[in-house]
Amino acid sequence: MNTTNYLKTNQGRKIAYNQISGTGVGVVFLGGFKSDMAGTKALFLEDWAKKNKRPFLRFDYSGHGQSSEKFLDGCISKWKQDAVEVIETLTVGPQILVGSSMGGWIALIIAKEKPGIVCGLVGIATAPDFTEDSMWSSFSEVQKKELVKNGFLNLPSEYDDEPYIITKKLIQDGRKQLIFKSPLKLNFPCRFLQGTADLDVDVSVALKIINHIEGPDVRLTLVKNVDHRFSSPSNLNLITKTIHSVTKAAERS
Repeated sequence: MNTTNYLKTNQGRKIAYNQISGTGVGVVFLGGFKSDMAGTKALFLEDWAKKNKRPFLRFDYSGHGQSSEKFLDGCISKWKQDAVEVIETLTVGPQILVGSSMGGWIALIIAKEKPGIVCGLVGIATAPDFTEDSMWSSFSEVQKKELVKNGFLNLPSEYDDEPYIITKKLIQDGRKQLIFKSPLKLNFPCRFLQGTADLDVDVSVALKIINHIEGPDVRLTLVKNVDHRFSSPSNLNLITKTIHSVTKAAERS
């Protein structure tokens, strides 16, 4: 495993990252909400990149993993800002962004705002606009009032022993980053992988994404009985196979 390095951003945040060199188009992995760069998918993709001599970068958003700051002070805008600075500072040329869950949302925002640094996108259980469409819309009136009054709300998590603390800042900031509220034109290969047994991101979200994107090469692969983790050996192999096809398409263009 590579030694962890740190990038100090223009905002003074210390972003932990691991990077390997290689040839051809680079791949950047963007993790999910409360995930870190030591997760199953990130490490598997790094191993794949090493075997294929492909440039690869994984990192922790601020408030995640080994990076600085507190998670509760974070929001979509900050984490997008972290990702953009990491990509622009540490990589050369347009990259293929591989986003898992929230990372898929952030990848889509970056692709819209900074198309020059992206040449391909792979979304895994992509969760765009989840702060509004999944969180806020599912809260009861009591929960909404509690969030507004106290500035936070505790939610149980099936992925962690501790509850998720959802802040008012996260919800309010998320409304500034919604991708479904305006056109989204992406002129590079886009691939989305979605499990039909995903309880966090419904299949309808994946269909909404590919219908919303205006682009010449947008595809969705549905995998039966796969949940949100999308991390079984066959799932991981599908991810790398998909990335490989996108790198080939990007390098031909």
